[in-house]
Amino acid sequence: MRYEGTVYRPPSEAASLIIQLTIGCARNTCRFCYMYKSKNFRIRPFEEILEDLEAARKRYPRGIRRIFLADGDALIVKTETLLKLLERIRELFPEVERVSAYGAPGDILDKSVQELARLREAGLTLIYMGIESGNDEVLARMEKGVTSREIIQAGLRLKEARMQSSVTLISGLGDRDLLAPHALDSARVISVIKPEYVSFLTLMADPQSPLFEDISSGRFELPGPEEVIREMRLFLENTDSEGTVFRANHASNYINLAGSLNRDTPRMLAELDEAARNGAFKPEEWRGL
Repeated sequence: MRYEGTVYRPPSEAASLIIQLTIGCARNTCRFCYMYKSKNFRIRPFEEILEDLEAARKRYPRGIRRIFLADGDALIVKTETLLKLLERIRELFPEVERVSAYGAPGDILDKSVQELARLREAGLTLIYMGIESGNDEVLARMEKGVTSREIIQAGLRLKEARMQSSVTLISGLGDRDLLAPHALDSARVISVIKPEYVSFLTLMADPQSPLFEDISSGRFELPGPEEVIREMRLFLENTDSEGTVFRANHASNYINLAGSLNRDTPRMLAELDEAARNGAFKPEEWRGL
């Protein structure tokens, strides 16, 4: 197995076999992100990837249940190449229950519904889509390179292909002045897409990220825990996505929430209110990315 640089994966893929299909992120413009700034994007040679799969099979002769295709946007790889890779995964790892990957909205929209359906049938059943916000001004400020309309189109395309999606948002990304629009527009987008999973991180700017300069200079004001709780309340109150698994229990979050929308929304709102009343927020020194 060969890995280049730091390899990132979603928290839910902690026990997965990680195969580095691409190096870095093809877009790599997001101001809040630092993860791939030191990497020049490229797609690894197909033969190298096959060698890694074979090496993994020898090292782990049984029990590989999940495989995650890294790095930042493996879905950018051509469909026919992905299909060949998924076929080899089925041959080597017949016990695998799920193959997943990050997929930027642009990557998803570059593939037809038919292509996505073929990938799902071949075993790629879950796409992690980091949308960060449903508000167009926040997306533009963060140089996300996508609009809320395109995000909705991408989410609905995955739905039409019967491919599961896990959508990530970032609390506090709207600065103090766009706190409410960030929450309300994110709720609107999720209510339309109705993904299988939604998760929230809370903004923590790494010194290596471009956004850190904005915070240091005062051009961006990080919302405090009380404001983040108010933002989360707005999101939950205005989201209609029955059955979506909701998680805000990352190390960066000020309080941990978990439940199923819409069934558990009243309970989670009550937990937010309790935390606000008691100031029961995670200490800054305990937060991390």
